[in-house]
Amino acid sequence: MTTLIPLDANDTPIPALRLKDGGAHHIAASATAARNATAFDAGTRIVSLYASVPVYVKFGGSTVTATSSDHYFPEGIYYDLAIGGERAAHYTHVSVLRVSSDGDVYISEKE
Repeated sequence: MTTLIPLDANDTPIPALRLKDGGAHHIAASATAARNATAFDAGTRIVSLYASVPVYVKFGGSTVTATSSDHYFPEGIYYDLAIGGERAAHYTHVSVLRVSSDGDVYISEKE
């Protein structure tokens, strides 16, 4: 299969997606779970997540609510996550809950 993805010096594919216009989201992480106010676009399959403090994160629909039993996401990491695909349900929202101190979570939709 031919690929149009750029390759590094070792011929390893480099994931190259562009940021989607209007696809930037911010969530204030606090002691109460919060989610993105605007749903992810139906065509978005990948989002990037960055947190200024450790948080618990959960993807789902418009009522998703993160708890301390959900996935731990560390601070200072920029990470790409799939939110849907041809054979997978499409998530429209992400909810975050701080681990110990308030901070910010930034989400970027990619295309």
